[in-house]
Order: sequence, then structure tokens, then C-alpha cells
Amino acid sequence: MISRRLLFTVMIPALVALSTTSASAATLKVVASFTVLADVVRQVGGDHVTVTSLVGPNGDPHEFEPSPSDARNLNAAQVAFVSGEGLEGWMDRLISASGYKGKPIVVSEGIRLRTMDEDGQTVTDPHVWNSPVNVKVWVANIEQALADAAPAHAAVFKTNAEAYLKKLNELDAYAHSKLEKIALDHRKVLTSHDAFGYFGREYGVQFLAPIGVSTESEASAADVAKLIEQIKAEHVKTYFFENSNDPRLVKQIAKATGAAPGGELYVESLSDAKGPASTYEKMFRYNVDQLVAAMAKAS
Repeated sequence: MISRRLLFTVMIPALVALSTTSASAATLKVVASFTVLADVVRQVGGDHVTVTSLVGPNGDPHEFEPSPSDARNLNAAQVAFVSGEGLEGWMDRLISASGYKGKPIVVSEGIRLRTMDEDGQTVTDPHVWNSPVNVKVWVANIEQALADAAPAHAAVFKTNAEAYLKKLNELDAYAHSKLEKIALDHRKVLTSHDAFGYFGREYGVQFLAPIGVSTESEASAADVAKLIEQIKAEHVKTYFFENSNDPRLVKQIAKATGAAPGGELYVESLSDAKGPASTYEKMFRYNVDQLVAAMAKAS
């Protein structure tokens, strides 16, 4: 008969090995502030992360109001990601309410940011993801943060990041190839708010909007009147509304200027799984295709 001491001697290393294996196999609990960022984190983390997006599909990250369940999700997270640059003005309040002890990773650090004047103040445009060139910076920051949190999986995160960077390069090339077929003076559209600045900078498209970089701001009657005159003077023929914003104002301006509807764009939020923009890759291609079709028709 095997002695009890010998049995323990055999079992303890096996249990330790099993515990180590289970720990290394465990997935990281990750929270991302909104759906676009959550998808990119999933692409880099792969099977080793479970990602919860605080703002849901078709949600507005500017006007988001966190719930108790969001506080619980953040408290349970091992890593939290935000885009930063003023997008998630509610995040500090949520951190305090949740008791989350970590410091969120700001994935937009390192991006060449746009600034503009709004009502006499210099503001930073937070909508960096509307250029895949910027999302490559996100990927590098996400990979580093995940590797720091789970060093055992660093090689996998690196492989996933490299594969996704190739997809981002393909998206960038796709947008250039499609948009460069449109004459530069026809690359003008009206949208709900100023969220496509990085897209416009990268691909030579002029976006006019009645509301600034945040949907929390309001357009004055004078601003709207000035925009209507600009649209008429520059012969902007197409308008788009956004999946996460109220379309009424942009439709009123379009009616006053004669601009025709171009459809819906996904700017700050993915669609649900059944929609046309359920991943960042699908969202970006969809927006390019919608814009190109409308501008080509208006040419």
C-alpha cells in the first residue's frame, strides 16, 4: 500500500502544475469604453481576452450614462481601455463609483492629433479611429498593455497584432483606391457632427457639420445659417446621418440646401451583430463604400 506521505508527495507537484496550467489558460477580463475600441482589443487579444464594451452597439460615447452593471464590469476588469482625448468624459466618475483600482490604458497616445477652434476655445478631435492609420497606434498600445498583463501570452498578442496591422494597411489602401477616383472638388458631404476629421485629413474629403466634435454641444441659429450658406456656395450635394446620433438637425439643413440623402454612416459605434458594421473592418469599408457611391452619384 502506498503511504499517505508518498501519495501527497506525488499529488502536490501535479496539483501545482494543474494550477499553473489553469492560470496560464485563464482569459483576461477586459473592459473597453465603446464598441469600436472593444473590437480592436478582441482582434489583438484573441482567445486570451474576454472583452466587455461599456457603451453598446449604436450608442453615443459622448452622452453615455453608466449604469450599476457598468460599474460592476469595470470593478471586475483586469485591464481597462479608453480612447482618450476627451471622448469618455464620464470615465473618471465611473472609476470612482466602481472602486476600480487600476489606471485605464489610453490607446490614442502617440497619434498626431487634430485641434480646432470651437467658440473661441482650442479643442482636440477625439475621433482618431476614423483613419486606420491611427488605429495602428491603438494596436501597438493594446498589444503592449495585454502583454504586460499576461506575459505568458505575449507572443500570441504579437502575432495577432501583426496580422491585424496587415488588415489595417489593406483598409487604408482600399480607401485611397476608391476615393482617389472621385474628383477632389466633389469630395464634400454634410454630416451630423464633426467626427470625420481624421478620415478627411487622410483621404482628402471635406466634411461639413452643424455640431462640433461632441454631440453634447449645440449649434446656434447663427452657426446653422452660416453653414447653410457655405453648403450652397460650395455646392455640397449629399448629406449623411449617423447611426448613434439624432438626425433631425442635419435633415433640416439638407432640406434648406437641397442636399440629397446619402444614407447612414457608422462613426462612433459599431452596429449590432446583424448590421453592416459589426466590426471595425466592416464599419470602415461600409463608410468608404457609402461615401464613394454618394459622391460619384453627385458628380
